[in-house]
Amino acid sequence: MKPLPSLLFLTFLSFYLRPIATVSFPDNDASTTATNATDFIRTSCSTTLYPDLCYTSLSGYANAIQQDPARLARTAIGVSLSKARHMAAYVSNLSRQADYGADPRASAALHDCFSNMGDALDEIRGSLKQMRQLVAPGSESFRFQMGNVQTWMSAALTDEDTCTDGFEDVAEGPMKTDVCERAGKVKKFTSNALALVNSYAEKGTN
Repeated sequence: MKPLPSLLFLTFLSFYLRPIATVSFPDNDASTTATNATDFIRTSCSTTLYPDLCYTSLSGYANAIQQDPARLARTAIGVSLSKARHMAAYVSNLSRQADYGADPRASAALHDCFSNMGDALDEIRGSLKQMRQLVAPGSESFRFQMGNVQTWMSAALTDEDTCTDGFEDVAEGPMKTDVCERAGKVKKFTSNALALVNSYAEKGTN
């Protein structure tokens, strides 16, 4: 009968020590990596004209961007492309659904805006394609490629500006206000993307 206390003691240990073996701790490395990525995005966005918009639009892609300026610029271009695409679709639908034939200026402004947004889309698409084909920084080919991206993104920004310029002679009203506000926001995304492209181009050619 003497072994009984020892058996009880072992049972006690196995019961109370079992949870210790299953304790899990947070992955500090993953948490640190995510924090570093978002800090990198925030710092990079501080050089743009619209830093808050830049950060909120890109921080959700932190896992993909990490601390890579090329990925950051490419993602910003992708966001800009999405916004411009939605804007072009909106203007297209607006011009079809509403009858602005009685107001030639409004009709012409909508037509021109759609045309300009279409040009901007082509230029942003070209920029994104070029960013996906980049060679190593520092080479002459890299400078050429980044020069293309900078030129196309600048042209896209100009086309988006031209869209709103066309409404200067249009009478004030809900349509004009809505189109100009939407286009204005698209321009902010494109401006931020261009700023990040310029920053990466400068680092890659020095």
